[in-house]
Amino acid sequence: MTDSALPAALAEIRDEFLELPESERLQLLLEFSRELPDVPEEYEGHPELAERVAECQSPVYIIVDVAPDGTVAMHATAPPEAPTTRGFASILAQGITGLSADEVLAIPADFPQSIGLTRAVSPLRIAGMTGMLMRAKRQVAAKRTA
Repeated sequence: MTDSALPAALAEIRDEFLELPESERLQLLLEFSRELPDVPEEYEGHPELAERVAECQSPVYIIVDVAPDGTVAMHATAPPEAPTTRGFASILAQGITGLSADEVLAIPADFPQSIGLTRAVSPLRIAGMTGMLMRAKRQVAAKRTA
């Protein structure tokens, strides 16, 4: 994966994982799961405004806002009883929010494989994070042209 396309916030998160021994990376993922930002009030109780991530076994919903200046904000909901999935949603929400639409669209599709968790979590879970990223990028592309 080339670092040039990876925004600083996501590169930092990736490096945080890779600096840890493999045995401690799940703990960091659990910390991220506890830091998933709340969905803004205007989306609370309006699941029809969010998109379900079908690749996730748990009910995960994302919604991406693109401000008039092109700045992106990603919001996600994931149940507390699915901490791995919630951790991945949190990584993406924190890493994508504040980026420009172009930066989001340039995030390499293999980012989920790059954070050093492929042996710690099931391929299905990594596929779920990839699904979240692909949906976020698609929403950004759609909202940017709208």
